[in-house]
Amino acid sequence: MLMKLSTTHRPATDIGYLLSKSPERPQSKSLSFGTAHVFYPEASEECCSVVLLVDVDPVALVRGRGDADGPLAQYVNDRPYVASSFLAVAIAQVFSSAMGGRSKARAELAEQAIPLQVELPVIRCRGGEAQIRRCFEPLGFGVEIDRLPLDPQFPDWGDSPYYSLRLSCTARLADLLTQLYVLLPAMDGDKHYYIGADEVQKVVDKGGSWLSAHPERDWILAGYLKRKHSLVAEALGKLLNSDEHTVEQEAESKDGEEISLERKISLNERRMQSVESLLVRLGVRSVLDVGCGEGRLLSRLLDNKQFDRMLGIEVSSITLERAAERLKLDRLPPLKRARIDLQQGSLTYRDARMEGFHAACAIEVIEHIDASRLPAFERTLFEFARPAVVVITTPNIEYNSKFESLPTGRLRHRDHRFEWTRAEFAEWAQAVAQRHGYSVEFHPIGELDPELGAPTQMGVFSR
Repeated sequence: MLMKLSTTHRPATDIGYLLSKSPERPQSKSLSFGTAHVFYPEASEECCSVVLLVDVDPVALVRGRGDADGPLAQYVNDRPYVASSFLAVAIAQVFSSAMGGRSKARAELAEQAIPLQVELPVIRCRGGEAQIRRCFEPLGFGVEIDRLPLDPQFPDWGDSPYYSLRLSCTARLADLLTQLYVLLPAMDGDKHYYIGADEVQKVVDKGGSWLSAHPERDWILAGYLKRKHSLVAEALGKLLNSDEHTVEQEAESKDGEEISLERKISLNERRMQSVESLLVRLGVRSVLDVGCGEGRLLSRLLDNKQFDRMLGIEVSSITLERAAERLKLDRLPPLKRARIDLQQGSLTYRDARMEGFHAACAIEVIEHIDASRLPAFERTLFEFARPAVVVITTPNIEYNSKFESLPTGRLRHRDHRFEWTRAEFAEWAQAVAQRHGYSVEFHPIGELDPELGAPTQMGVFSR
């Protein structure tokens, strides 16, 4: 089996430092199931490609084992050729430092997102082409897939269950390798070694930063752990406890702290009223509310018959339950209930459910996202979902001095990663608009101070 990894980062040969493998000579490493070879078919400053070739010895692998599947089953199979758990293990052992994000010679580059391309000549996926896309596209990959014929010399025999896959992305090399480590065995659905409790910790360690919010999380876990329900449940519990549970705890107090601080000036009510009035004026009929919280905006829109389709996306399951209670979803008349839906999801991964809406709203959301993940949020909303109108509100930090109960230097909520001045928000918003073909206007919300501005700043993007 073979994997080709390429980059056009300048100088491209720096990928050799990240992989701890010199482009000047081929290298080999013995594995428990065969031998891994690393070599560079191309190495220049403009483009550098490295190949990981895994030579599996199926006879040595099964020698001494039983033949429960038949005397030839262990010898006549596709495992030496199809990207699977064999390749994942080889990646982990041959590129261990790169997968861990470590590079003595290029430490800064190891933390940098660079253009990367991956070619996998043969993979197998239980869910077919659609499932391959559902695995990789939410992570920001460009995906090209070719279905391979059963036999090129006999086209009448039809297609095989195998695919040729090409991936492209701009990401940290460590992130790319850990995602391949989890997804290749999950898609193949058949690991070559015993699956036990230690595999649960592996998938949590490798997938904890991205898997918990992946739309296909449960399917990936089931494939990676060979559909052993107890292990899948254990892995899911650990993922939720290590990631989403933290998010949920933060989300539980998100509305409470800010509303308490801003209650005297009725700021939350003014925000919702301003956003609803804007959407009504623009003639919007379908609305996506990302980071919908407890559904305060959606509850207003639901009472207005102009809005015939609404979707709220929120990472916290607890907060979604509260939103469902606020909206009384289980007691709505059928026609009214058909206009609105709530779904759990991440704001930093591509999600097909977010596409096709006239307007998208992110009300007091971006300040809860790590600055390093804002580009992913930007792509999710402006590049992939791409509504005609995007409404974003965020605190104006200049106004904070007017809150008597807020200590100097403190942000309005302990989960805020940042709060921007009006100039900082305008700079970010204008750059986003320019990158994605939008124009943007800015509107104050709340009492306007002549020097400090308004407590909330709203950007309205349109294309």
